[in-house]
Amino acid sequence: MAGDPLFILVVLSVAAVAVILLFGIGSFGRGGEYNRRNANKIMRLRIVAQAIAVGLILLLVALRQNG
Repeated sequence: MAGDPLFILVVLSVAAVAVILLFGIGSFGRGGEYNRRNANKIMRLRIVAQAIAVGLILLLVALRQNG
């Protein structure tokens, strides 16, 4: 399974969501002008990345059930 390209894509997408989330939390924790300008953009980016990750996970599960 680790050699499956779709599985690798799922792992990378989940890792991307985690990185975006940690970056957003760090930005929020520091505060300041950068956070005021970019907090909503970072949150929207995380939501889009998370939706893509969930879609890929569902696709992987569906393909695994069908054999």
